[in-house]
Amino acid sequence: MADSEFKRPLLDKVYYKDCPGCIVDQKKQLQTGLPIKQVFCIWIMALSVTLPISCLYPFLYFMIRDFNIAEKEEDISYYAGYVGSAYMIGRALTAVLWGVVADRYGRKPVILLGTSSVVIFNTLFGFSGNYWMAIITRFFLGFLNGLLGTLKAYACELFREEHQALALSSISTSWGIGLIIGPALGGFLAQPAEKFPSLVSSDSLFGRFQYALPCLCISTFALFVTIIVIWLPETLHFHKQSELESASEAPDAEEKTDEKKDSSLITLLKNWPLMSSIIVYCVFSLHNMAYAEIFSLWAVSPKSLGGLNYTTKDVGTVLSITGAGLLLFQTPLYPVAERMCGPIMVARISGVLTILLLTSYPYIAMLSGFMLSFTLSCASIMKSILSVSRITGTFILQNKAVDQHQRGTANGIAMTMMSVFQAIGPACGGALLSWSQKRQNAAFLPGDQMIFFILNVVEGVGILLTFKPFLTTNHH
Repeated sequence: MADSEFKRPLLDKVYYKDCPGCIVDQKKQLQTGLPIKQVFCIWIMALSVTLPISCLYPFLYFMIRDFNIAEKEEDISYYAGYVGSAYMIGRALTAVLWGVVADRYGRKPVILLGTSSVVIFNTLFGFSGNYWMAIITRFFLGFLNGLLGTLKAYACELFREEHQALALSSISTSWGIGLIIGPALGGFLAQPAEKFPSLVSSDSLFGRFQYALPCLCISTFALFVTIIVIWLPETLHFHKQSELESASEAPDAEEKTDEKKDSSLITLLKNWPLMSSIIVYCVFSLHNMAYAEIFSLWAVSPKSLGGLNYTTKDVGTVLSITGAGLLLFQTPLYPVAERMCGPIMVARISGVLTILLLTSYPYIAMLSGFMLSFTLSCASIMKSILSVSRITGTFILQNKAVDQHQRGTANGIAMTMMSVFQAIGPACGGALLSWSQKRQNAAFLPGDQMIFFILNVVEGVGILLTFKPFLTTNHH
């Protein structure tokens, strides 16, 4: 056997000491106990890329108003939708490219580029002086960010099989918390000169750029995460041709030959267990992103338009409570539910409960005072837990449908399709909310009832797609 390779006793696999993927695989075989440190690292990486996606929603209404681009108050939500969609359009254009790069050159370079792009372009967005600068910075924030898809592949490779549900749950939980804590930060820290006049004057930097502070805080966190990523191990295998030839008689040689044959993009597109799970994932993601924008815009809309007349601080409070509840319940509970029911059944149950919950939202708006805040917070926590449960299930199905050498590209395909759907979400969500608020006296589903009915229709489509013959799985 060549000097560059070694074999652990009782293991049937050849390891190469100069290959980072082999080093990680060998450590996994010897690992005991719960890998808490790795879970935490995965969690904060996902959080760093999720926070900027949604932090703008509580203040986007006021930002568009300050740009003076909308002629009527009812048109503000329409213009806000395009700013929310710019990120997803940028990500849709390059997600497959970053997946291919991750499969060829490693997971770490793509992850580092993703966190670095948050540091730069999220900061620039906070200092936007006009509508078009806001759209362009959000576009490039998504265009250079292939982290989330690559991170799902990285999580599957960093953990033993029995811990992969926990790893993927930590990503989707972090995603869900980011979609909550991001708006909470935006709600609390936007317009600081109005909220904290004793600390921030109107002619100071943050007084002139009223929406820069929450973006700068998130960018600082992303810089911290970027430094941590530098010290994380690479999980992709890099084998020299001479090493592969020396292992030609090893038990996994046939598997390596198959990898070369099955690595093309066309093969992945023909993999129906993968593609069907991605489509289900996209429909649920469309629903989640549309809901995230609609909820904040609906909450800050005036009572006369069917909203709650909340301030950005009120929205931030509700979303902070929601984030705490999600963190408390989701991470420990999902692996247990997945083992008992399986990811598909968990997704179906979550979808049905989501429809029942959203039907109650227009009636929650009729409450006031403490009862409104309490009921809305409970509903928001439940909605987030259900959303994250559905997304985690589709993560598991996607990554089980492919081999390691395909995971980066497969998750890149998922991110591209999901980004297209999520780009539709904010644009359509904002436009539909604006339309529904203009029909307060309609005979059929007046006002807010219409927008939540449309959300439920999308959710219902997602549930139907989880059944055979559409959704199929393999035992990979």
